Amino acid sequence: MTSHIAHQTPIRAGVIAGRAGVLTDETLLAVVLGHDDVRVATDVMRDHPTPDRFWRVEAEDLTSYPGIGPSAAARVLACLELGRRAAAWPRGDRPTVAKPEDAVQLLAGRVRGLDREHFWALALDTKNRLLREIDVSVGSLNASIVHPRELFKVAVRISAASVVVVHNHPSGDPTPSGADIQLTRRLVKAGDVLGIALLDHVVIGDGGEWASLRELGLL
Repeated sequence: MTSHIAHQTPIRAGVIAGRAGVLTDETLLAVVLGHDDVRVATDVMRDHPTPDRFWRVEAEDLTSYPGIGPSAAARVLACLELGRRAAAWPRGDRPTVAKPEDAVQLLAGRVRGLDREHFWALALDTKNRLLREIDVSVGSLNASIVHPRELFKVAVRISAASVVVVHNHPSGDPTPSGADIQLTRRLVKAGDVLGIALLDHVVIGDGGEWASLRELGLL
């Protein structure tokens, strides 16, 4: 380990040695880009500051800077996705989803910076413990594209007793739309046929605000 670190630049050696927490955002980005010079990373972070705007950066944004090619841009986007997933990783085994806040806690980190509507289903056992987080679909800028078959086929296969469905509103306003309400009613009917209860439909805004269709009396 010592010899390996010795052949690294000081910045990269610090990351390998577990000192990444003391580095600036610009320096961390330079490491991901594979640059020893932080100037390009500084330019990127100036134009796309953390925490909010950097979540929304796209490959085309990154490759517009000198010295950042498709491979480096892919590494940055992969790191951002890992960050989203890590933020949503539940503590402990089999978390319980007994109220809307539980669903929000599981998935709020996943919606940050998304510019499309993503739809998830949380498949639960008879005690409301999470069996699996199901990625159902990715929609358009302002609409989810969900078919009950795609949502329930995994839930049936893993013998889920119930599901809580969650999707995001990139606009930031979590108020359920007319289409959200209609979709929820379709899912309730499909779940009734299959014997899998739809417990709630939670909408999360990009800023962390959320709305529960059950609490609003729309389920």
